[in-house]
This record gives sequence, C-alpha cells and structure tokens, in this order.
Amino acid sequence: VGRILFGALGQLRGTALKVSQLLSMHPTLLPEGVRRELARAQHQALPLNRALVGRVFRQAFGQEPEALFTHFEPTAFAAASLGQVHRAQLAGHGLVAVKVQYPGIAGTIASDMQLARTALRALAHTELPLPADAVVDSVMDEIESTLLREVDYLQEAEQLQWFAEHAALPGVAMARPILSHTRAQVLTQEYLPGLHLEAWLGTQPSPEQRDRAGQHLWDWFMHCIFGQGRVHADPHPGNFLFAPDGTVGVLDFGCTRSLSSGFRAHVAQAWSALLRPPTDPQRDTLVLQAYRALGLVRAGLSLETYTTELAPALADMQAWQIEPFTQAVFDFGTKTPPPITAPAHQRVLGLHLAQVPGEMPAFERMWMGLMHLLNRLGARVHTHSPCIQGATPERR
Repeated sequence: VGRILFGALGQLRGTALKVSQLLSMHPTLLPEGVRRELARAQHQALPLNRALVGRVFRQAFGQEPEALFTHFEPTAFAAASLGQVHRAQLAGHGLVAVKVQYPGIAGTIASDMQLARTALRALAHTELPLPADAVVDSVMDEIESTLLREVDYLQEAEQLQWFAEHAALPGVAMARPILSHTRAQVLTQEYLPGLHLEAWLGTQPSPEQRDRAGQHLWDWFMHCIFGQGRVHADPHPGNFLFAPDGTVGVLDFGCTRSLSSGFRAHVAQAWSALLRPPTDPQRDTLVLQAYRALGLVRAGLSLETYTTELAPALADMQAWQIEPFTQAVFDFGTKTPPPITAPAHQRVLGLHLAQVPGEMPAFERMWMGLMHLLNRLGARVHTHSPCIQGATPERR
C-alpha cells in the first residue's frame, strides 16, 4: 500500500520530494513499510539552465547575474534544498556561493501538501495502523510551515546570521550571508572550503580526524539544543563540509527550529529518567510526567497503562534515542539505524498518543540525522552532557 500511494508522491517534482523525506524521518508516525518507501524518494528536478537562472535574477534584482558579480559561473556546482548553488566572485568578498531557487517552487507547496494529506487519508481506510487524525494533522501542519520557511531565502539569511553570531563554537564554521546580494529566491553567502562527507571519507582520514570531526558536531548540536534552543533541523550529510584543518562547515539554514525552554526541559527529564535502571520505581513516573507535559499522551493515561502498554511499545525507540549517553565515550560506528516499530506496537501508539508537539518533528529529524552522520563518520565521541542527568560521566 505504501509503495502504491507514496511511490508516485516521491517521483513528483516541486516540494513533494521534501514532504516525502520529512514524513519518512518521523519514526513513530507511519507504519515501517510506508516510511521506508518515503525514504527512497528521489528528486527528479532537472538543473536550471542559464536562461532560467537569468530569469530568476531578473525577477529578483532586475539584472543579470553577470551584472551583479565580478564573475558568475552559470553551471551549478552543487544541489541545494529546492534549488542549486553557483560559484561567483564578488568585489570586496572574493569567492562566494550563490543559491538560486527553482522557479515556481513556492507555488507548489499548497498542492503538494494537499496531495500528501489525501494520501494519508486514503491510508486511514486500510488495515495499516495509523495514529489519531490530530497526531497526523499536527505533523503535516509542521511540515507545511517548514516548507514555507525554507523557500524564503531572506528568512534563511536571518537564520545564518543568528547562528553565526550566537551558536559559534571552535571547530565549526558557518557562512555569513551577504544581504546586498540576497533576495527571497537568491541567497549569496561566504564560500566555505571543504569536502562533503563521502568525498572526505574517500581521502581516508585517520580515526583521530574522524573522532575530532564527530566531537565538533556533537558539541555543536548539544549546544544548539540545550544551550541556545534553536537547531539546524536538516542535518543530512550534504549539509556539512570537512576542511583540511579539521573544521566542520555547516550549510543550508533554511530548515531550522526554535525549541522552547519547556520542550527542552521535558525532553531532558524524559531522557534522564530513561537512563535510570529499569527497576527504579520512579523511572516510568518521571517519563510519563514528561510526556504529559509535552502533550504527547492523553491526559487521562494512567501510570499502569503506560507501564504495561505504552512503555513496551516505545522501549526500542527510547533505548535508541538515549544510547549515546550510556557510555562516557560512545563509538558511533556501532550505532544501528532507528528500530522498526512492530505493527502491534504501532496500534498501541495510535491508541495512546494524543498529538505531536510543534517542535517534535524537527527535533526527531535532527536527532536521526545527527546519529546517521556520526555513524558514517565512525566517530568516537565524548557524550556526557550536564543537561542529561544519569548520562555516564567521564572518568579522568
């Protein structure tokens, strides 16, 4: 059923691909077969030719790109989310990266979201276990909001500026935007050196280099989550560059998410409680308190029902989420993909989950993406965090 309904969705142009990918990264929303099909969606959009690039610039600036830059390479050197990236030379700035949005992409969001909602409604009439309508609707609303933000490059420029000013850490680089040459469909930013992950791994970096890169990424994401309350919510490997000096460059800030202090506190409480021994009588009580505060579970869910029904259905995913905190130095080369939710457990989740908090889809995408990234690096990372009580302390 998932292949029939969502195979077509994944082949559409426009934002349908992004809808598919975002849905696939919500681990407990959809049955595993459907989620797996969505994860395989591939973008079919062709690169913009020189004439179309020129049209985007004329609409945005009233000029051709050659009039704005000392030199502009008409052939893109990289793909971007919903666009493509060109190299250019700009007086006073040197080499810059220019992201150009596919024409008309913003206008496809409403129709593509409607298509996705229609497909999900069709799934509800099958034997597949789905969460309550309110849960699905909250996720779809968040995805639509994410897409609307992502096609506004002026918003992305603001995020770039914010992260560069507030979330900078040693070993992590972020390009600053060049606002004079940025519009809603064109983003000009500093050029970051480095190789994408697979190309960098092809140079056979030493274990120490991979560990250092992984530590930079872990420290930066933990700082953004619990320190700054704002995260890069699209951490796939294409959004990172690995430089010869060990610096990790972070790209594409179109998909970011603010995390409220309450959300962060409740996640920290749940994870800290889950790190307690299973025999601890307070463990389930504290987790349930956090889930109630997040609005994840129905208000009337009893501790007994949580312990006997919901906790077993969530156990594998909970263990996967907190695993890095169980060791002072965690070897992410051993990190497995997210566990598959059994159909029986999926039905239990559908029965007891009330809604998905607005921050949760982006947070789960971020965590899944970070785990995958660190796994590909094969990095050994010092994971102790003062925000997660019960995390294994480092012994010096």
